[in-house]
Amino acid sequence: MSSEKHHFEILKAVPQDAAVLTKISFAAKCHWRYPREYMDIWKDELTITSGYITENQVFIAVWDHKPAGFYSITENRTDRYSGEIFVEKGHWLEHIFILPEFHKIGIGSSLISHAVSHCRAAGIGSLKIFSDPYAAGFYEKLGARFLYDSKSSIPGREIPVYELKFG
Repeated sequence: MSSEKHHFEILKAVPQDAAVLTKISFAAKCHWRYPREYMDIWKDELTITSGYITENQVFIAVWDHKPAGFYSITENRTDRYSGEIFVEKGHWLEHIFILPEFHKIGIGSSLISHAVSHCRAAGIGSLKIFSDPYAAGFYEKLGARFLYDSKSSIPGREIPVYELKFG
């Protein structure tokens, strides 16, 4: 991306955005060249439905009128298990995905800044994050604190869990 002026905004996603958000999540995961079997396992969690958008806080980044990325915040009202994965009570940054062609231009940081502002306005003091191992450095640069390694939906694989506090 060149240095000329671009139009960038972050908008509340609407149910009609489900297909484009799903495309973004799969494209972002595929960028890391995970095996096909992983993508099959992740199919349900990477598929964003209109119901998911209605039930959660989902925001889309638009660069020059093109959807470039998104994030979502979910709330777990109680500690629970999702399969073998323990998910603590609280607010979670469940998804943050950027199309690969928009990597390294600040969209991820802008989405996190937006999420923090959104949470502060809603009285939310922190977000927990199940991080893709490739994204751990991104969260650490933003000041997120490593909590523990968790089982993942891929058998035998662990992923880091972080917390971003902003009170």
